[in-house]
Amino acid sequence: MPTVDARPHPYTFEISRTALLVIDMQRDFLEPGGFGESLGNDVAELRRTIAPLAALLAAAREAGLPVVHTREGHLPDLSDCPPAKRDRGAPRKRIGDPGPNGRILIRGEYGHDIVDELAPVVGEPVVDKPGKGAFYATGLDTLLADRGVTSLLVTGVTTEVCVHTTVREANDRGYECLVPADCVGSYFPEFQRVGLDMIAAQGGIFGWVADSAALIAALRGAAAPSVLQSS
Repeated sequence: MPTVDARPHPYTFEISRTALLVIDMQRDFLEPGGFGESLGNDVAELRRTIAPLAALLAAAREAGLPVVHTREGHLPDLSDCPPAKRDRGAPRKRIGDPGPNGRILIRGEYGHDIVDELAPVVGEPVVDKPGKGAFYATGLDTLLADRGVTSLLVTGVTTEVCVHTTVREANDRGYECLVPADCVGSYFPEFQRVGLDMIAAQGGIFGWVADSAALIAALRGAAAPSVLQSS
């Protein structure tokens, strides 16, 4: 089984029971004019994850690793978006408002979709989620459990919000999680550092943290048939 040099200690996984989870690499978070920028954030802080994640995605596909993408967003009538989420803070634009890529974080709009560099290929499931965690109000747990997946390589944005929430949810459900540090991103460098430290703290309370180069090297040394088909 592949082993990766990681914090708090090396991570060994069975490739046929492991999936790559790509969280919310959407235009509304990573491109100018989207929801992330409307909150006053510099999207360049997230865009730095695209190149290493694209390399990891290619290696995962070459190794036959199943890949699952998620997108955060809401129904056009916002019936699945509580006021506590939509009305928080004082952004220039809120969820559902018009933006340069369509209504912000609305399913079916151009901005809601995944950036071109990381676009899913045929057979890779895309899980639409209304909340921060990938398991909340989705079929992700069933999708993974029915196919025997027990370990997750968790990537995407943002580290302290959707990635952290998903890793915590996964941990509570019995999944082992490895987070490649350069394949997750935050608008805030301090949140990035602390978020990763929290995952690996106390002997790996939520999971492991590694560099993508080490993970890619491990994947290139292994091959397995895909165990996950499109939902």
